[in-house]
Amino acid sequence: MTRQETPLINADVLREQIIKNNVRIIDVRRKDDYDQGHIKNSVNLPLANLLADPSPENIIKIAEELGIQDETPVVVYDDTFGALSSRVVWALQYIGHENVKLLDVTFSQWKELGLEVTTEEPEIEPVKHSLNLRPEIMATAEYLEKAKEKKNVVVIDNRERLNFLEQHIPGAINIPYRTLATDGRIIRNKDGMRNLLKNRGISEDAEIITYCGSVGTLSGLAFYALKSLGLPNVKLYVHSFKEWKNLEKPTQKQENASYWDLSAE
Repeated sequence: MTRQETPLINADVLREQIIKNNVRIIDVRRKDDYDQGHIKNSVNLPLANLLADPSPENIIKIAEELGIQDETPVVVYDDTFGALSSRVVWALQYIGHENVKLLDVTFSQWKELGLEVTTEEPEIEPVKHSLNLRPEIMATAEYLEKAKEKKNVVVIDNRERLNFLEQHIPGAINIPYRTLATDGRIIRNKDGMRNLLKNRGISEDAEIITYCGSVGTLSGLAFYALKSLGLPNVKLYVHSFKEWKNLEKPTQKQENASYWDLSAE
């Protein structure tokens, strides 16, 4: 994904690329689900396989085993509202693979559109991929702790509203992951995303750091929702709130919160 392009690809465009056979498609569902049917030409990479060792060196190894070279166009999909695929797209982008996108529909939606599904697995030749880390898209706990005190930095918590109210990183704004989607698409259109940010008082020129519960899936979806607007400075706190608590960093509870108010509009 070049830095000016949208991180999303729609089903019609992917279908054309499949016909031309010029794209590597990654299905991040479990192997059993993949075996029962998947998008034509897709290869299987269960997210758990990547998270077992998310080091840059292992991500490179996985990419090479999936036949992904530096310039290979890649599209990733899941059947979990885009959260799992977002995490894989981010991992590939982090190691320097630019031409990688999220399919903007889930596998179930792909089938509902009547598009082709197969049980055939493509034959893959291992290749080489270089490592060109993009640290500017990742926030560590130390970085976040310092950055959140600055004026034009916004920290977004993408967990469920009740989890946020109970405990969160001080100063964070809650945008539950469920509010990012729209009917039939894993991410709202640009106008919808802009309205969401405006309603939260978030400036598009701010540095924005997203986090969720543990491994950066829900916040990965938010990362790409923000990048779909072309925002220049977005980071993923990939180890998220689980690490923050384990490091005994300060947390905040929403005092006198209206727990019944689950709205995020």
